[in-house]
Amino acid sequence: MATNFDATRLAVQTAFPTNDLLFDDKEMPSIHVFIPKFRLCDVLSTQSTETHPAFIVNGKEIDGFWFGKYQSTCTDTGRAYSLPAEDPTVSHPLDWFVTQTNAKGAGWHEISNAEWAAVALWCHKHGCEPKGNNNYGKDSSETYYEAIPVPGVQDNGKTARVRTGTGPLTWSHNGRMDGIWDMNGNIWEWCIGLRLVKGELQIIPNNNAADNSVSNSASSSAWRAIKASDGSLVAPDGNGTTTGTIKLNYTGGHWEWDTTISDSKDESRGALFKNTTAASSVGDAAKLILMSLALMPDTGLTGEGIDVNYGNDNFWANNAADERCPVRGGGWGYGEGAGVFYLNLSYPRSNSWASGGGRSAFVKLPAEA
Repeated sequence: MATNFDATRLAVQTAFPTNDLLFDDKEMPSIHVFIPKFRLCDVLSTQSTETHPAFIVNGKEIDGFWFGKYQSTCTDTGRAYSLPAEDPTVSHPLDWFVTQTNAKGAGWHEISNAEWAAVALWCHKHGCEPKGNNNYGKDSSETYYEAIPVPGVQDNGKTARVRTGTGPLTWSHNGRMDGIWDMNGNIWEWCIGLRLVKGELQIIPNNNAADNSVSNSASSSAWRAIKASDGSLVAPDGNGTTTGTIKLNYTGGHWEWDTTISDSKDESRGALFKNTTAASSVGDAAKLILMSLALMPDTGLTGEGIDVNYGNDNFWANNAADERCPVRGGGWGYGEGAGVFYLNLSYPRSNSWASGGGRSAFVKLPAEA
């Protein structure tokens, strides 16, 4: 069946060498963008030449990963696809999207937070943080550019969702046709491999979550907390109270990573991402992890074209509930608060919204290399 798409694949590869038609277990295609491996010093102000965690799976480095060019459209085959001019699938919980992507075969997965962060940091370093549908069919900073609305989907008489990849070039992650579309607004995107448990930050190490045989479930044994003193990973105690680990505190109207929580509330509270800080209890190695996962700004990274305001993107969280999982990007009505650094850690994995969806990704697992 894949041979039916040979001409299409050749056309995609010829026009956009970093793009490819990838086929799943049903021999059905999705368009993905290859993100090649880079080091932390390539996107952050650090001198560290360590590989960004998105390019380490099961302890081995990979050459890169394939990021869905478009937000997921899920079909009655129980699979998620990355295709242009589609209505992105919404109104399903995190685990549903995980099932849709994992079903495609080995290496397929819902995008991980590490992968999203890698793309966001690349955009930031290169001065091309994308715009998108964050103002009812437009970007809040653009007057005339619009995308194609999804018919019959409105928000109080205004445009809500738009068809994938139909916006202007400014909505691509690199400002070109070969880029990734709609990472700013349109719909929230579930990400795997990261969560809060009663305010304690927990991750699945590096990009191990990209191996869909590694469980991202609430009860998975793969979750690790992060020691604030040195950035080492430890098994969490299950109560969000692991000694000396990084936790999310709310202080002075902004979020701060610390080892203790003085202001804990079981509600969603927001602040600007750019104002996120780390307390003195968080050492440099741990702060580097936080920056590499797009969980706090890199204030040392400045220069021509670099937006030190991080687009004025918002960071929302609930730092008291049992488990809260990330959605990224923002929605169609979030204005300048939406963007590649928008992060919401306020909701359980069971939540679903008409403005919430997903995106697929693919890695060639190291054992197969």
